[in-house]
Parts: sequence; structure tokens; C-alpha cells
Amino acid sequence: MFIGFVVWSMIAVIFLCIGVSCRKAQEAVGFFTFAKPPIVKDVKKYNNAVSILWLVSAGTMEIIGIPFLFLEQNSPLFIFIGLAVMAGVIAMMIAYIRIEAKCRK
Repeated sequence: MFIGFVVWSMIAVIFLCIGVSCRKAQEAVGFFTFAKPPIVKDVKKYNNAVSILWLVSAGTMEIIGIPFLFLEQNSPLFIFIGLAVMAGVIAMMIAYIRIEAKCRK
């Protein structure tokens, strides 16, 4: 299952790259696909908060993926990994909505 962990880690690295690019952006960044970024009071503060959201999500994804190293193929415990990912995505959306509400003009 080492290959599964490597693939999982590549997704976490993508999240990490998104977080770094959000921090360096000069204009407000969008979070949801095909949605225009909001008009915010302080672009730097908003981008920093979104960047932290992506970086924390990358770390969380990596931690959730650790069982790939120890579980056997087709283990029923992979259900919990799937549920943890769904909970993480929902938590990301809730956190972003709160960030946007704080920073919106």
C-alpha cells in the first residue's frame, strides 16, 4: 500500500502548492471552482487566511493518509479514511465561508 500513500501524498503536495501560491498572490484568491473571488477589505489578510486553510488541509490530508502504510489491501478500515476525507472537505468549506464573512467588504 506504499503506492497508495505516495499518490495520497501527491494530493497533499498539491494542496501545499495551492497554499503557497495563495500567500504570494497580489489579488484576492478564489476558493470555489468557477466562482469569482470576493471583494475584500484587506487582500493580504484574506489571502493569508486562505493560504493557512490550504496548508492546514495539506497537513491533515497527509495525516489521514498514514494508515495507507499499515493497512492491508481491501481493508474495511479504508471506509474511515473516506469518511475522514469527507469530513475534512466539509470543514474546509465551513472554514472558508467564515473567512470570507470576516474579510468581505
